[in-house]
Amino acid sequence: MSTNLFELGLVPYFIQQLNDPDLMTERLARVMAVQRSKSSVMNGASELTVDLSPDLIQASNEARPTVGDWVVLDASLTRIEQVLERKSLFKRLGAGSGTDLQPIAANIDVLFIVSSCNDEFKESRLERYLTLCIEAGATPVIVLSKADLVAEADADDFIERARKVQADVAVEKVNALDPATLDNVRAWISNTTTVALVGSSGVGKSTLLNSLAGNTVVATGAIREDDKKGRHTTTHRQLHVLPGGGLVIDVPGMRELRVADIADSIGTVFADIERLASQCQFSDCHHESEPGCAVQQAIIDEQIDARRLSSYNKLQREDALATTTLAQKRAQGREFAKMVKTVKRFKQNRKPDY
Repeated sequence: MSTNLFELGLVPYFIQQLNDPDLMTERLARVMAVQRSKSSVMNGASELTVDLSPDLIQASNEARPTVGDWVVLDASLTRIEQVLERKSLFKRLGAGSGTDLQPIAANIDVLFIVSSCNDEFKESRLERYLTLCIEAGATPVIVLSKADLVAEADADDFIERARKVQADVAVEKVNALDPATLDNVRAWISNTTTVALVGSSGVGKSTLLNSLAGNTVVATGAIREDDKKGRHTTTHRQLHVLPGGGLVIDVPGMRELRVADIADSIGTVFADIERLASQCQFSDCHHESEPGCAVQQAIIDEQIDARRLSSYNKLQREDALATTTLAQKRAQGREFAKMVKTVKRFKQNRKPDY
């Protein structure tokens, strides 16, 4: 398969990082998928399965290539030597009790946050995705799927709820099975735009991708009617080139969306609460039962709801704990690296006994 590098989303931001422009002829590639220690990359001429260099194998999770990365291959085209500086990175803390940041998709321009017009819709989940999207450096768009399965008044209610999550974030309503409803979504995708589809399992991400592509590129499945939860149809992250131009990364549904290093993004998503907090009588107000709390007064006046404050507080607590843990781990890693360098230097300078 032959694909022009520019059709893969190559823009000047990445070209300027190349010391040798001749690298573009063969050795520059984009990561299409990652499975364990192997990466599938496309260099314009063909799709290759490659390994990581020893340095990248030993690197942190964040430094290793992920889907959407631009990379430089070695002369044999069998392994990745370098990951170019990213212009955006959507990441989360690993699932479970892990303390490492897990890169999900790199160099994305737009993040489609897909949610269904049914019981799956949760404002708190959208707020979580939005904070991660803003931290990543991408443009968020909330896409409401399955709007055709509810009455028009109910669909309008979901749209209104989505718009209240964060001011100025676009909300698009679609029936992913009807291409005629996708015009507003397509308008976000230009020839070099990379979009990532995120959301819970079963919300219609794969169906949306197939409709955008004009053919079946990934399998689809139905949600369970008893609890509206979805079945995983996408099993790994994959970068797809759309026939009409643009690229889409289909991300499997994530049951856990743990956060770290998102303090500034929280302030952006919850700008209304932080603006009110600046008006509280006490600068260290926790917005609980303190006198003169402007946030609690806004809840009483129905300017904001208690659920939103609860979501704000929860994200702040999670972020503070995870960021502290992450900082401690990074500090330990730096100390260990210093110790290794000291030992190596000692061995190099040590005179033989004979």
